[in-house]
Amino acid sequence: MRNHKHYDKSSKLPVPLRQLLLISITLSFVVQFLIISYNYYSGFIPEFEFSNFINRLFYSTLLSSFLAIVILTVDLKFIVYMNIHFSWHNRAVSRILRQLIFVMLSAILLSSLLTLVSNAISPYHENIIDILISNALITSVINLLIMALLEAWVFFRESRLALAKTIELQKELTGIKFEVLKNQINPHFLFNSLNVLSGLVNRDIQKAQQFIEEFSFVYRYVLETIDKPVVTVNDEIKFVHSYIFLQQIRYGENLVFTMSIPAEILNKLLPPLSLQLLLENAIKHNKIDHNSPLKISIEAEDEYLCVKNNLQPKLSAGKSTGIGLSNLKKRYEMIADLKPEFGINDHEYLARIPLIESE
Repeated sequence: MRNHKHYDKSSKLPVPLRQLLLISITLSFVVQFLIISYNYYSGFIPEFEFSNFINRLFYSTLLSSFLAIVILTVDLKFIVYMNIHFSWHNRAVSRILRQLIFVMLSAILLSSLLTLVSNAISPYHENIIDILISNALITSVINLLIMALLEAWVFFRESRLALAKTIELQKELTGIKFEVLKNQINPHFLFNSLNVLSGLVNRDIQKAQQFIEEFSFVYRYVLETIDKPVVTVNDEIKFVHSYIFLQQIRYGENLVFTMSIPAEILNKLLPPLSLQLLLENAIKHNKIDHNSPLKISIEAEDEYLCVKNNLQPKLSAGKSTGIGLSNLKKRYEMIADLKPEFGINDHEYLARIPLIESE
């Protein structure tokens, strides 16, 4: 099955802004302290004066913080873009080349801008060309290190978030499986089925035998598929035939069921027991008698399977909890982008569940 959940293409930064600001100021102070100290030590700045050192450090840190926040933001945006279009898994070489070019160009552009602004505020005594070249080289090396650190940081954060999300989804999926299984082993369904079987044994042995076989298939299918994320339409239809057979034995001609499924969609996928949930809801919430037969149909429509039934609500039926449909939506959220749709149209209840392409 191909992956139907796409990478989040949000433009939001993958790290909090407050952390970004703190890192920018700290990084700027450390880098400027080292650069200015080295310039005094190497003789690039001829005479050491403490007040001049502090003055240079303050203004350089201030301007560098602006540069750093720009570089960090731009680098993070670039990493997000790379994660979308140039994954480490299949385009690593292309990604590295693009990142090297990006690091060099952005560093040269930003350092040159900062140097010129700094020179306009307080003119350098040294040759401006030498300073531009020196700052461009230093900023390029620093930006390369920053990019590497950001890549590691983003990977670490996303790994932690992915692990937390996986654990959360696993707990949620376990709860959903429990609800689905609980609904299938419904005491009312078991009691009604056994009552129907008891009546059949006394009047139609052959049909009673068929009822036992279909009943056995229904529960075997539930146990075999409860841990599967998806099954084929073909398998789900076989189950539906057995389930409807059991219900029609109980309701007779008062339950009318039709199905029109083209052969070309039989290998498409959907969550197991999806159709059974919709059929059970229709039977549970609507009157079924000689004067008010319930008509249910399943049809293919574009990329959906549509389950329809005429509306004739039971007067004694309580308010629906909606747990079953909510769980079905959650199951789809875990495996596909398309969502199930439920609503009323022309005195009919209509449920549309998406079909998922197999590999």
